Amino acid sequence: MSTELRSHLDAFIASADEGSFSAAARRLGLTPAAVSKSVAQFEARLGVRLFQRSTRSLALTTDGERLHAQVRRPWSEIGDALTDLRQGAGKPAGTLKVALAHTVGREYFVPMMDGFVRRYPDVVPDLHFDNRQVDLVAEGFDVAIGGGIELTDALIARELARLRIVLVAAPAYLAANPMPKQPADLARHRGLLRRSLASGRLVPWTLKNKAGEEVVASVRPVMVLDDPEAMAHAAANGSGIAMLPLPHALPLMERGELVRVLPAWYAEALPLSIYYSSRKLLPAKVRVFVDHVIEEFRARGHAARFSQG
Repeated sequence: MSTELRSHLDAFIASADEGSFSAAARRLGLTPAAVSKSVAQFEARLGVRLFQRSTRSLALTTDGERLHAQVRRPWSEIGDALTDLRQGAGKPAGTLKVALAHTVGREYFVPMMDGFVRRYPDVVPDLHFDNRQVDLVAEGFDVAIGGGIELTDALIARELARLRIVLVAAPAYLAANPMPKQPADLARHRGLLRRSLASGRLVPWTLKNKAGEEVVASVRPVMVLDDPEAMAHAAANGSGIAMLPLPHALPLMERGELVRVLPAWYAEALPLSIYYSSRKLLPAKVRVFVDHVIEEFRARGHAARFSQG
């Protein structure tokens, strides 16, 4: 394969991944004009249009989507193999594309990165923060950290923690409203409800306790949100009671901005896991990153904190 064709493929894949020539240029260390020109030359060479361009957006055509789906993963694997050869067989190196949820990523995983980049200076973590469930293979991610990603033959999930969901409210709200003593008391309280990004439906307040009892609690809805971080801050502002996963609730609880409501009752969420490709020749950069995260997560005691009842 010629150097020119490799450059065209790099420009095409980076532009498709990033959704803009400017972002692709930053990733490749080029100018936006150089990336745009390379893609245009690639289109001329193939005789097809790969992108629909406008002044505000860049979108793949049907042909572009098909080509991206076919070449994105193999091209990444070729790049990993060449990097390993240049850097020394098996030595971790290259850009590592990671998907994380906003709060969980910022609060718990970004603090782990300094130790990682010091230990593996030739690996550059490229962190993408998004609360939606990503498609690792289709979107070209090396690793994703979250819960509920659908497993296929192409993916491996290693569990980091079981997650509990707890009821919380601001001290000011509870000072103005009687503390619930049992789930039935929640019907007299203001509730912050969550809409599922996956289904678009409201998430019910299904609670259980250690005795094995389970109830579906009613609440007076005052706000609906689809982001747990926004729910946490709305609750801390005194808007009402919220059901939050412990990773989102703990930082505000530790600062005294939120307190537990009905501490004997909780819900359970899908485990927090780290996901990566199941391909046999796993790049060294992925292997060491997964091992680092699992080791650090355990050492920092997060698994125990996230599953406390």
